[in-house]
Amino acid sequence: MVNQYETVFIATPVLSETQMKEAVAKYVKLITDNGGEIVYQEDWGLRQLAYPIQHKTTGFYYLIEFKAESQFVATLETQYHRDERIIRFLTVALDKDAVAYAEKRRANKAAKAAAPAVEEAPAAAQEEEAPEAE
Repeated sequence: MVNQYETVFIATPVLSETQMKEAVAKYVKLITDNGGEIVYQEDWGLRQLAYPIQHKTTGFYYLIEFKAESQFVATLETQYHRDERIIRFLTVALDKDAVAYAEKRRANKAAKAAAPAVEEAPAAAQEEEAPEAE
C-alpha cells in the first residue's frame, strides 16, 4: 500500500552548497528509483541545533515529502545511516489529517511568496505618481 511520508534530515554544516545539492539529489533519486513519488521538497537552510550533535552546533535542514510503499522507509533510513554527511534524520508516516495540514501549509507558503511581488507593484506605481504631484 502506498502511504505518504515526510522525512527531514540534517546534514553536516561543513558541506559546500554543491555537496548539499548532491546529497539531496541522491535521496530524491533513491525515492523515485524505488517507485516513490516526490510530493514536495523544501530547503530549510543552515540552522542552529538545539544541542550539539557530533560536536557540531549547526546543520543544513532539508524536508522531503513523498509517497512510497511502506517497506521502502527501511531502505531509505539504512541509506541515511550509511551516509556520513547526514547527522540526524526523522521519517514519519502522514495520516489524512497531516496530509491536509501539509497541503494547507504549502498553499499558505505559496501565497506569502506571491504576496510580496504584488505589494511591490503598487509601491512602484506610487513612486511614479509622486514626482508628477510635485
